[in-house]
Amino acid sequence: MRRLILAGLALLLMLGGCYTKPVRHLASDASLIRAGESTRQDVLRYLGEPNGRRTVSSGVEEFVYYEERRSLMQRTPLIGPFIGSEGNEMLMLTLTGDLVTDSVFRTFREDERDWANDFTWDELK
Repeated sequence: MRRLILAGLALLLMLGGCYTKPVRHLASDASLIRAGESTRQDVLRYLGEPNGRRTVSSGVEEFVYYEERRSLMQRTPLIGPFIGSEGNEMLMLTLTGDLVTDSVFRTFREDERDWANDFTWDELK
């Protein structure tokens, strides 16, 4: 009986590992966008709606896409959501009219800005 229970639990764990949901791979999707060639329609087709959008000036917009970089342990079923993130990825696109004129992709580690907590800040007067 004990073996049957252990086999059942092992089967459930393995099936949980097979569960996936659609994920945007920002780094590879960003390579599909070319400054000077790609249009607004291309951006929306490949990347979907941006996470942030702002108007810089008349006819110039910035689209920002970001996603969390998850470690191997974060992708583990059941315990993954309780583990901190590894960092973030960000893609910023500048559109002039309907044409992409600039594309910047960056990655950030989770601890990258820890120095700000240790720095002695002087107040501005």
